Amino acid sequence: MPSTISDPTRFDDLLLTFRRPHILQTSHWAALKAPVWSGQQVVWGEENAPLAAASILTRRLGRLPVKIQYVPKGPMVRPDLDAWEEVLAGLETHARRSRALFIKIDPDVDVDSELGEALTAMLQARGWVFSPEQIQFRNTMISDLTVGEEALLAGMKQKTRYNIRLAGRRGVVVAPSDDFDAFYDLYAQTSARDGFLIRPRDYYLRVMSRLQQHDLGQLFLSWVEGASVAGLFLFRFGPTAWYFYGASSNQGRRHMPAYLLQWEAMRWAMQRGCTTYDWWGAPNELDESDPMWGVYRFKRGFGGRFVRWIGAWDYAPRPTLYRAYTRAMPNVLDFMRRRARAGISGDTSDSSPIPMKTPRG
Repeated sequence: MPSTISDPTRFDDLLLTFRRPHILQTSHWAALKAPVWSGQQVVWGEENAPLAAASILTRRLGRLPVKIQYVPKGPMVRPDLDAWEEVLAGLETHARRSRALFIKIDPDVDVDSELGEALTAMLQARGWVFSPEQIQFRNTMISDLTVGEEALLAGMKQKTRYNIRLAGRRGVVVAPSDDFDAFYDLYAQTSARDGFLIRPRDYYLRVMSRLQQHDLGQLFLSWVEGASVAGLFLFRFGPTAWYFYGASSNQGRRHMPAYLLQWEAMRWAMQRGCTTYDWWGAPNELDESDPMWGVYRFKRGFGGRFVRWIGAWDYAPRPTLYRAYTRAMPNVLDFMRRRARAGISGDTSDSSPIPMKTPRG
């Protein structure tokens, strides 16, 4: 059985012993989700060299006496099937003992890898189900930063390289920034233009402030003639940087500020020792009819590799209640979308975003 780690710093240090630890598994992310979600950090095996680690988030469903549990982008497990068997058994026991409706996992395991195929079969055999609620993006693009700047540029599409250089020639300026208000204004413009819902201002302020304070994130803005025209917020933990939030205005787009913005963010990540740049999201289907196709085409231009993870899986100790929950959730989410479109505030600050072409996190 796993043991609880009560020291947040100690837990985060243990996460760094894994090959690609995810920032959503850190104690910082758990703290950002409080008080709606409560966090518990656990490890399997020897504490100094754990076999696995998980940050388990728990919350109640509104006023109902029902709890759900989530291990965002985890658990972190050594690439060994026996280890996975032990971890899944431990999570199942945890869900039963805490009387959770279900526990959800969504580790970054490539579905097409040998481990991904074996793990998918193991999950099915143990009674886990592929979740109807895929909270995070199942697919993404990955850029290998170890190849260096010249090789990265050479691996990009010609049009992307051209636009990066065009932005420089036209006087676009990119730099790290603390101007949260400028970014949120751009983000709100992007939301209105592209038709996705965003969370309240204070949510993003808390996330960005905490992560920048602990050197786990950085805001970047690009300017044209003194006006901010594009921005992004980069998450960073261990060897990985994630392009989590991006925004742009309608003004200045002909100067291609978003291209130079991404390139400077990638260079910043390389300078801080990151070996991987995760573009955080790609279409479910590589088809031009997918709502994310335009974003994917932009990301693809930078030469990243398309990756499909195994996705989110649920284990439900009480299957009958779980089936009732999954039948009801589409109606609940539809109600939340209609409230959001009407401008009625709801609890979107500490739960998953309302799915409607929505940035995840």
